[in-house]
Amino acid sequence: MNSQEFRKEAHRLVDWMADYLEEVEQYPVKSPQAPGDLLKQLPAASPEKGEAFSTIFSDFQSLVMPGITHWQSPNFFAYFPANSSYPSVLAEMLTATLGAQCMIWETSPAAAELEERMMEWIRDMMGLPKDFTGVIQDTASTATLCAILSAREKASGFTLNHTGFTGNEKYTIYCSSQTHSSIDKAVRIAGIGSDQLRKVAVDSEFAMRPDALEAHIKEDIALGYTPLCVVAATGTTSSTAMDPVSAIGEICQRYNLWLHVDAAYAGTATILPEKRWIIEGVEMADSYVFNPHKWMFTNFDCTAYYVKDKGALIRTFEILPEYLKTKTDHIVNNYRDWGVPLGRRFRALKLWFVIRSYGKEGIQKRLREHISYAQYFEEEIQKRLGAKILAPTHLNLVCLQLQKPGHNTEALNAYNAEILQKINDSGKAYLTHTKLNGVYCIRVVFGQTYLQHRHVENLLQLFESLV
Repeated sequence: MNSQEFRKEAHRLVDWMADYLEEVEQYPVKSPQAPGDLLKQLPAASPEKGEAFSTIFSDFQSLVMPGITHWQSPNFFAYFPANSSYPSVLAEMLTATLGAQCMIWETSPAAAELEERMMEWIRDMMGLPKDFTGVIQDTASTATLCAILSAREKASGFTLNHTGFTGNEKYTIYCSSQTHSSIDKAVRIAGIGSDQLRKVAVDSEFAMRPDALEAHIKEDIALGYTPLCVVAATGTTSSTAMDPVSAIGEICQRYNLWLHVDAAYAGTATILPEKRWIIEGVEMADSYVFNPHKWMFTNFDCTAYYVKDKGALIRTFEILPEYLKTKTDHIVNNYRDWGVPLGRRFRALKLWFVIRSYGKEGIQKRLREHISYAQYFEEEIQKRLGAKILAPTHLNLVCLQLQKPGHNTEALNAYNAEILQKINDSGKAYLTHTKLNGVYCIRVVFGQTYLQHRHVENLLQLFESLV
C-alpha cells in the first residue's frame, strides 16, 4: 500500500467508523455467534501473496463484525463500561499514526511531559492529595500489582528484587471478600501466595469491616506473619460497595501497612464534589488507582495510578542497561521505571483530547446524567415489577432480583438467570450478573457514553415484556 492508497482507504474507514458509531444501537449488543464460528471461516494457513485492502476490509465486515459485542452501544449495560468518545477515537488514530514507543523521555519528550501534566490535571479534578504523583498504566490489574510489589520491596528494604525469597518471609495481604480477582492474581505474581491473602468479612452493604481487618492483622502478627498491605475498594465490581478508607487508613498507619485504594471504576465519580465522600481518608493511602477507560470516555486502555512515594515505585522497577542511558535521565521522568513493561504507548494523548473536549463541566454533566438514570431505573423496576434491590445504589450500578411468589432462593436464582439470558439473546440489551450472599442478582450499569433516557426506558419495557 502506498501513500495515495492509504489516503483513499483511510477516508473510507473514517466514514465507516462514523456510520458505525451513529448506527451502533441497531446491532445485537451481544454477539450471537457460537464458539468456533469464525475459526471455521478462516483459512488454516496464512496467504502466500498479499491481498487487496478492499478484500481484507470486506472480510472484516462479513467475518469479524458478526462476532463483535458492541461495547459502544447505548444498550450495553453489562460489566462496567469500556467507554470511548469521538475525541478519544481521533486521538487513538493519531497515536497509531505516530507509532511512538514512549518508554523514556528521549524517545518522545512530548509524550512523557504530556503524561506528567495529565496526571496532575486528573489528580486536581478528582480532589486527590497534592503529594500524589501519577503515571499511566495499562489496566488496574497492573497498577495493583505495582502497588503490592512496591509494598513488598519497601518492607524488605528493597532486597527481594535482588536476593529473592529465602523462605523465611511470611507476608500477608488483606482485602475484602468482595474485592476484584486482580488482587488474587497479583499476590501470586508477587510471590506472596494466595494462602497469604486474607479475605476480610464485609458488612450488610458489602463493605470491608475495619474491626474484622484489625482482628486478622492481630492474629497474623501473633502467628509470626508480617502484615504487608491492605487493598481497600471504593466501588467493588459486584455491587460498587465502598470500603471505609478513613478507618482502614488509621489501621494501616497503626500497624505500618501499605494502603492501596482500588477505585478502578468508581474513582471517576470523585470529579463530582458531592461524591468525594467515597475517598475520605485517601490522604493516608500509599497508592491509588482508577480507570479513565471505564467511565471517563477514554478508549481502553488507560489507567491512572498514583503513589505518595514515587521513589519507592522507581526503586522497585528501575533497571538501567547501558543502551537505555541518556544524558537527561537525572532531570526527567522516564516512565519505563514506573511499572512492569519497558515499552509504553502514548496514552496521555487521548486523555488530553477528552479532557479538553468535554471540559470538567462536561464530564460532570454526563456523570450526573448517568447517576440519575440509575436512580430512575431503580425506582421504576421496583414500582413496575416489584424487583428487590440487593445492594445500595451508590452511583450508577443497580443490583436487582426479580421476585416470583412461592419461589425459594434456588428457584429465584434460576428464574433471574433465565430472564437475563432472554434479555441478552434478544440482542436489544446486554446485562451481566453476580451473586451477593449466595443470591443471584442482575447487574445493570448506566455508564455508556451515548446513553440517553430513552434507552433506559426501552430496557424497562424489555424487562416488562419478559416477566
